[in-house]
Amino acid sequence: MTQTSENVTWLTQEAYNQLKAELEYLSGPARTEIATKIAAAREEGDLRENGGYHAAKEEQGKQELRVRQLTQLLEHAKVGEAPAADGVVAPGMVVTIAFDGDEDDTLTFLLASREYASSDIETYSPQSPLGSGVNGKKIGEDAQYELPNGKLASVKILQAQPYQA
Repeated sequence: MTQTSENVTWLTQEAYNQLKAELEYLSGPARTEIATKIAAAREEGDLRENGGYHAAKEEQGKQELRVRQLTQLLEHAKVGEAPAADGVVAPGMVVTIAFDGDEDDTLTFLLASREYASSDIETYSPQSPLGSGVNGKKIGEDAQYELPNGKLASVKILQAQPYQA
């Protein structure tokens, strides 16, 4: 999936294609749709009290922000291979950990950049404390990361598999 090193974001070909398609949609058909919504709302009258107009303008602003984010991301993207299914934690993998060695207290998450965040699975950045703590560890190994209060927490790597969209 991704691993950011300075301004470079590593993407699989699949991830690059997905983000490129989103950018093309937002830059083309979605812009036309929002312009139509704004024009229709403008025809309703007084813009100061026109909730539909203000909602459409806000939607347009969010859409344009996403276009800028995707453009910048794709400009600095390097396309590479998906991580190997070798049991070593790396960006682009779904990782299951156990807290403090308690095999019943587990967390499964995707180790990737926020562009992959979805409601399907929790996502942790490789630069986050937990992400950097588990990155490079093998199944069965223990990892430590720093908590916000400065203390160290220990987790055990239970599983690490490449993410399948």
